[in-house]
Amino acid sequence: MDNSNILCWLIPLLVGLICAILGYLLGRLLGNSGSNDTDFSADLDACKSKNSQLQRDLDACNSKSDKLQRDLGACKHKLNAKSAASSNSTSSKGGASMASGFAAGAAATAASTISTASAGVSFDGGAAKMAFGKKVAENDLTIVEGIGPKIKELFHNFDIKTWAQLGATSVEKCQEVLKSGGKRYKIHNPKSWPMQSEMAAQGKWAELKKWQDEHDPGKM
Repeated sequence: MDNSNILCWLIPLLVGLICAILGYLLGRLLGNSGSNDTDFSADLDACKSKNSQLQRDLDACNSKSDKLQRDLGACKHKLNAKSAASSNSTSSKGGASMASGFAAGAAATAASTISTASAGVSFDGGAAKMAFGKKVAENDLTIVEGIGPKIKELFHNFDIKTWAQLGATSVEKCQEVLKSGGKRYKIHNPKSWPMQSEMAAQGKWAELKKWQDEHDPGKM
């Protein structure tokens, strides 16, 4: 067989082989291109789904915020109504004696304490400091005129540790607390203590300071 015959067979074979390789590479290239398009589409769908979920979460948060605003408005309304009722009650009893005024304040303490708790009055240390000219610790019973550190400890022994709790305590119970400390505490008169504590619990610092300035220190 001469060289011309070999070339006649070899050249078509090489051409066919090259075409086969090119065809294979082209098929792989087209296949990868199609696969990438599919992957991009899946990512796009996932992003859309996440965006929809975030939008739903945002709507839910907005709804909760609106509800909290409505609840806050209702609490403020209740607090204002209670303050107005308390002022009217005080005005109508202007001619009564000081002792009867203290008794009425102690009798109304329980109901006003419930109102204060439901209104969610928070402690404002800045307002208290402005009224008294000194730093006031939250639920420090010594802010009540007539109560010192020793008497405060007596109330703590009876698990009366907050202004709201002392505001809800009857005068008789206050006297019982004093008796637990011995004879030296008999000179104290606790009639106004629940009333003062009630004002502290409600954050009425200016009113409390004014009341204390208008009465004999340590005797009420």
